[in-house]
Formats: sequence, C-alpha cells, structure tokens
Amino acid sequence: MTTDQQLPGTSAAGALVAPGVEELELRMSSEADVEWIGRLRHEVYARELGQHAPNDAGLLTDDLDGSNVYIVAVHHGRPAGFISVTPPWAGRFSIDRHLRRDEHPALCEDGLFEIRILAVDPGLRGGMIGRLLMYAALRWVAGHGGRGIVALGRVELLPMYLELGLASTGTAVRSGAAGFQLLTGDVAELTDRTLRRHGPLLRELGRTVRWGLEVPFLPGDEMCAHGGASVEALGRGFDTLDASGEVVPADVLDAWFPPAPAAVAALTRGLDWIARTSPPVRADGLVEEIARRRGLPESALAVGAGSSDLIFRAFRGWLDASSRVLLIDPSYGEYAHVVERVIGCRADRFPLHRAEGWRIDPERLARVLRKRYDLVVIVNPNNPTGVHADAARLRKVMEDAPAGTRFWIDETYAGYVGAGQTLEPYAAEAGNAVVCTSLSKMYALSGLRAAYLTAPAPIAAELRRWTPPWAVSLPAQIAAVNALRDPAYYASRWAQTAVLRAELATALAEVDENLSVSESVANFVLLTLPGGGLTASRLVERCRRRGVFLRDLSPMSPAFEGRTVRIAVRDAVANARVAVTVAEALRAPLGMA
Repeated sequence: MTTDQQLPGTSAAGALVAPGVEELELRMSSEADVEWIGRLRHEVYARELGQHAPNDAGLLTDDLDGSNVYIVAVHHGRPAGFISVTPPWAGRFSIDRHLRRDEHPALCEDGLFEIRILAVDPGLRGGMIGRLLMYAALRWVAGHGGRGIVALGRVELLPMYLELGLASTGTAVRSGAAGFQLLTGDVAELTDRTLRRHGPLLRELGRTVRWGLEVPFLPGDEMCAHGGASVEALGRGFDTLDASGEVVPADVLDAWFPPAPAAVAALTRGLDWIARTSPPVRADGLVEEIARRRGLPESALAVGAGSSDLIFRAFRGWLDASSRVLLIDPSYGEYAHVVERVIGCRADRFPLHRAEGWRIDPERLARVLRKRYDLVVIVNPNNPTGVHADAARLRKVMEDAPAGTRFWIDETYAGYVGAGQTLEPYAAEAGNAVVCTSLSKMYALSGLRAAYLTAPAPIAAELRRWTPPWAVSLPAQIAAVNALRDPAYYASRWAQTAVLRAELATALAEVDENLSVSESVANFVLLTLPGGGLTASRLVERCRRRGVFLRDLSPMSPAFEGRTVRIAVRDAVANARVAVTVAEALRAPLGMA
C-alpha cells in the first residue's frame, strides 16, 4: 500500500485541522471509475514504486479485480485516490501469491479481510485523503462483519501504519522493486483506537466529507446491532406511537400477534395499580409457573428481564480475559459483543456455510471441541440463519465434550420447532449445560422483558444470588404467568405463523427469479440478493424510505457477503406490503433511492 505521509493533528493553537477535505467525496466505485483507477494504479505501482513493469496502455489490473471492492475519493469533482478491499468470500487474497497461509497464523483467522492497493494522486498527497480512504476501508469491513484485516504495507511507511494501530508480523515480502511488511489489525481495536485518538476530528469531518458508503461514517455497535429502527423511527419521546401502523417492523423478531387474552386482560384490568406497585422481589410466582409448565424443579431455574439480562449476568460471572469461548458464526450478535467487547476475551468461531444450508455438523463440532473451551454458545434454532439442530444429536455432542466445557444453549425460538426438542431437562440435571429461554418473542411479551434459564441447581443458585431485587417488573411477571397458562392459544398462533411464513416466502420468491428465499423454522425468512447488483444495505435503505423495515445481516458476519436480509413474519396484510415494497425497491435503477 502507499498513502499520504502527513498525519492529521492540531495547529499551534491546538485546533483540529483537516487539510484537503474541502469538497471531498468518499464513495463506492462505479463503472465510470474503472479506467482512472487503472491509470492511477499504473502511475503509482508501476512507474513510481517499480512494483510492476510499466506497460504501453498505462493501465494496471489483476485477476482479483472482479472480487475486489473499490472505495474512491473525489476531490472537487476530480479523481483523487482509491483503496481496495478483498473480502473473504473472494476465496483468495493477493497475499496468497507471496505467502502460505498455513505458515502464518494471522492469515488463518475467521472474518479476515485484505486491504490493499491504496493510492493517492501525487498532486494531492500530504493531506488527509489517504488516511480517510483507510478509515473508509475500515468502516466498510466493519459493516460487513469483518473482525480482522491484513495488508502488505510499504516498508518506508511502516511507522505510519504502526501509528494507525496496525501491527507488523515481522514478515517481509518483496514485489518488484518494492519492499513490504505483513501487517494485521483487529477491526474492533482499530476502531476504538481511531475514536480515542481522533474522535473530535472525525465528528468534524462527518459534517464536511460527503460520505457515500453503505455504512455510517461514525462507528456504532455494528456487531451487536439489534434492529429496531422501525421503533426508533417513531420518535425517542414516544409521542408518535399512533403512527406505528404506518410502518412494517419486519426488522425485529417481535411476535406479529398479541399476547394471550388473559395476559392482556390482567394488565389492562389493573393497570393503574400495577404501574404504582412494586413486584414480588424474586418473582417466585413466575418461577413456580415455569416449573409447573415445563416439568422442571424450581431449584434449576433463574429468571431475568429478558435473555440479555441473563447473558450479561451469567457471562460476567463465568468468564474473564483469559477464558476460551467458542461461538457459532453467524449467530446472535449479543454473544460476541458480551464476550469480546464487554468481558474482553477472544472468541473462536465455528463457521457455518450457506452451501451446507447453515447447518451445524455435530461431528465437526465434536472435533473442534477437542481444543477445550470454557464456554460454547449455541443458539438453537439459530438466529439469524433460522436452522435448528436436532436436540438428541446436540445432547450427544455435549455428553462427549471434554471435561470443564460449559454449554450455553439459547432456545429463544424453540417453541416454533415443536415438542421434544428442548434441552431443558438435560440442563437441569447434567453439570455442563445451561439453557436460556426467552418469553419475549414466543409469547409476544418483548416490550415487557421476561426470560429464564435452566441449569444444575448450584449454577442456578449462583445466578439467583447475583440477581438484583425486583429484576422482573410486575407487568412482566403478571403477563408471563398468564401467558404460560394458555399453551393452546400460543400453539395455534405458532402454527399460524408457519402458514404466514410460507406465504411470505412464496410472495418474495415470485418477485424475482434471481432472488434466493429460504424459510427459517422460526418467525422469519432470509432473502439473498444475487452478487454484483443491489446490496443488502441498499435494499434495506430503499424499503425503509417506503415505510418497510428489514434487517441487513451484513454486520453480523462476512458469511452473508453483504447480500442477505432477514424479514420477520407479520400479518397477511403487512407481509403483502413487504413483498410489494421489495419488488419496487429492486425495480429502481441502482443509482436511485
């Protein structure tokens, strides 16, 4: 890579300076950019650096161009520079021409992207264009589930790369007349470092630079994003809730149906008293009802205000920075967030593959477990892939796992699978498993927040000891108890959800024969766009402007290749609107909203 050599800093008076960003645009490349990218690349890498032999055409290309993603900088309407990113779904990196991956552990990490071919017009160097291109590449990688980056950095510019937060592996590479060092970086750490060092400057630049990428200019918690933009669109002050019927909230997996009639009646009948009255401290009545309905001992249960409450409390008590954790990838992003960002331990990934139907191979999982992990997290049925692993086969894997391995099984959507597929009875008696069950999604209580976990009595007691008093609100306790008492109502609603899901999948498949639509076993479908056209983020944006909210899965994992959206099942009318809106969004030209 090559880039500007001047770093952003402060003036003598201490004010932030941002040279070279007036009328600067950063965006994804288009067909119109191909020629000037090739010419600038030839000028820099052939004539200036001697990495390649000059050619009469004055253009430099290679066989990875069809897989690379190019981000370009345009200054006052004229080409200023570019950077390219090679995503893991390309199947190979340019580094593979120089190094064997099996000889370099840094090249074998999951979620790895290659950043390469950074070039700035010679007349515009010395400002911030090169650094902003590198920042844009980092943001694009984060927005597509990247966890690590790798690059070959010019030896002459090594101090600048190290200052940015990249680390040299000490491996030297020679290409033509140019010398390089193999550099690596953790995406989350690089993002944090950038915000700590240049947060005020970035906020200033965010108001100045024209940003045309599919990810926000400033970072958020991409990995842990929960959707919910449909609710946020109604206003933070809850003063526009009457407009909720104007949008289709298919970006979150809340139930499309209301809670059981008895639950609604209990809440509305005594709402004024419920609102002003403290709940039972330990939710004993709710625990008793769960134990009765599930056939579990009360000593094996602990309740919380939703599954996230239980995840945060349990994991912080079990794990520290030295712990070894295995996560399914792709899966619910909350787990990676808590493990890596809150607790600070590094998690390995057990990758699932689209070509294999996103299924967990029990035999492969058993082999991976030989590495010995402190905690293994499995969401079953998995969110967001929507695939269920057979409980008996999963139980066999757990029974044969190395001693000391603890399993956390998230069964938030297990009710959609049917009887006999829960591992709660196993968790209550075995010493190595905990099952977390949310009452929010399956029982239409997402706004009230209620969940429980099943574990061996000592583990459950430990969680109860760390549970604050009144953790589950009185409305949540009342609603959950009444909901659990009406299994017939929910069984009928879950069956109806399956019918609606099939109808939605059929309607979406009829929109365009190039779309890939797959049903989950839960309350959503996945829609995958063909490569080379509209991206998932652009589809989500177009639909959102029409009042239909979908979930872009790109930030959750590179496995989705930036092409897959998750669509929650709603009622028949809303589902029809989703299909029509997707069709309209796909018909619009690529450059239009």
